[in-house]
Amino acid sequence: MALAREVKSLLFGVIPPLVGLALVAFFAWHTLHGTRGLIALAQIKEEIARARTELARLEAEQARAERRVSSLRPGSLDRDALDERARLMLNLAAPDEIVIPYGPGRRLY
Repeated sequence: MALAREVKSLLFGVIPPLVGLALVAFFAWHTLHGTRGLIALAQIKEEIARARTELARLEAEQARAERRVSSLRPGSLDRDALDERARLMLNLAAPDEIVIPYGPGRRLY
């Protein structure tokens, strides 16, 4: 009887701390490795930083495209500059124009 009481006393003295330790270990594990844990938080912050960099690059690209489009609107279109640029890019000339060829190392533009 005394032995049973000592075993019972020992079990009730050991089991609650083991259960508490198991709970602490469970929550500590999920604090680090869970889907919303600290490791996942670091990965999400890296992904946000990459997304912000990509956003800045795309916003700059959008601004460049908007500037190019705004220069093509009828109110701001310089027809002479457009004609000159188109002739240069297409390598064309009007029949009544005089063409002066440049050497390969001596470009005008």
